[in-house]
Amino acid sequence: MKIATSKIIRSIDKYCIEKLGIPGIVLMEKAAEKVVKNIPLEETNSFVIVCGNGNNGGDGLAVARQLFCLDKHVEIFMFGINNLSDDCRTNYGIIRNMGIKVNFINGIEDIEILREAIKMCDVTIDAIFGTGLSRKVEGIYDLAITVINESSSNIISIDVPSGFDSDNGIELGNCVQANKTISFQLYKKGFINYNTDRFTGEVIVEDIGIPDIVIDKFHENEFMLDENIIKNKIKAREKYKHKGDFGRVSIVAGNKGFTGAPVIATQAAVRSGAGLVTLCCPSDIQYIVSSKLLEAMTLDIDDREKFENLINKSDAVAIGPGMGNNDKTLTILSHIIEKINCPLIIDADGINVLAGKMNLLKNKNNEIILTPHLGEMSRITGLSIDYIEKNRLEVSKDFASEHGIILVLKGYNTIITDGKVTYINATGNSAMANGGMGDCLTGIVTSFVAQGYKPIEAAYMSVYIHGYCGDRLSQNMYCVNAAHIIDEIPYSISKIAKL
Repeated sequence: MKIATSKIIRSIDKYCIEKLGIPGIVLMEKAAEKVVKNIPLEETNSFVIVCGNGNNGGDGLAVARQLFCLDKHVEIFMFGINNLSDDCRTNYGIIRNMGIKVNFINGIEDIEILREAIKMCDVTIDAIFGTGLSRKVEGIYDLAITVINESSSNIISIDVPSGFDSDNGIELGNCVQANKTISFQLYKKGFINYNTDRFTGEVIVEDIGIPDIVIDKFHENEFMLDENIIKNKIKAREKYKHKGDFGRVSIVAGNKGFTGAPVIATQAAVRSGAGLVTLCCPSDIQYIVSSKLLEAMTLDIDDREKFENLINKSDAVAIGPGMGNNDKTLTILSHIIEKINCPLIIDADGINVLAGKMNLLKNKNNEIILTPHLGEMSRITGLSIDYIEKNRLEVSKDFASEHGIILVLKGYNTIITDGKVTYINATGNSAMANGGMGDCLTGIVTSFVAQGYKPIEAAYMSVYIHGYCGDRLSQNMYCVNAAHIIDEIPYSISKIAKL
């Protein structure tokens, strides 16, 4: 699923209408059909549809007509008759010719009539503002949105909730709080930001017949991950393959008092299908972690000859979990960056020690994947967490491009980007919000890289699968821990592959 800004949407619409000759009213009719398709008609019989005077309002009028033709009770409320867009005016004319009453909202008295109508209906359909809104909602519009939110039992927004900035996900003064948003063709960029679901509810994106050649002409290589992308990437494990064919993983992790993180990362790598996995750790915790690992090997990281030999033979190396933010971690990281010729995954304290020392990444001999959470991202960029939260896509793409790395910015709608192509993940949930989840993800990413997937593929596949495991488990569990995810990994991979 492709992501777009309001500017891209306008360019696509304009090209379809002016260059291809697809009438805007045709696209509007198709959009209305897809809205109606997503209404549980067997459970709902009465609708209040609140329309603006632009194309979003035109969509609402077309929906009203289609519902009326299905013998549903429909009440239309509209903001004025002046300055209607051309296609909105066409649908308004059809509504009037059919004899369907339109209530105009001009003052407080009309707002009160709207309130009473909403209280009596099954569903309120919001068609006031679309993706083009950039100003603050004020006056009569502000009052109407408040009434919609206060009085509705079920709200469906067309394309975006009215009052929602479709580019950055912020509330423009006041915003409809929809239960469901039916959007069209492209996932709106503002949907990916934190806390936007309190406005959008469930987001459904419907195809309204815009040709791919038009979308590709304006699209900026930003995608939402879905099952089909992952399914098509998972490689079948051929019958006669052996462990040497599925990659050698080295995980450099752990310190005295921090044995959980290295074990979690190592076990995740094993359960994700890597052929041979070795945990490299300090000698004073080696016996502890060894007792917790059945399939993986361990190595004393201070045995320099064996350590050098191991990482030189590895297909992927991960570093950071539980190592501590200290000079030793920095020294080991610097050495690995300079010496290895396979992809490197840097997480946790491996990221923390890079604060103020990002120039070390210039010494790399292969691709590097960084997997920070917001706090770690703040440390290495010098940007505030609040700023990163509000500008995650731009910050991530710029950072990845500047340093020539693949970035996995973890959190709600995790971002995976190399600065050229960007993927947004929608799997995972707050049941997974506990320690060890990042270490688990590191192990999965490293395993997939070692198995021969391109680093960007390994990164987005791992993020999706990690969250997919959590989603499956949370259906029957109040909280999901890293150990649960580790056990679930091979089952979820198999399920996705067979979809």
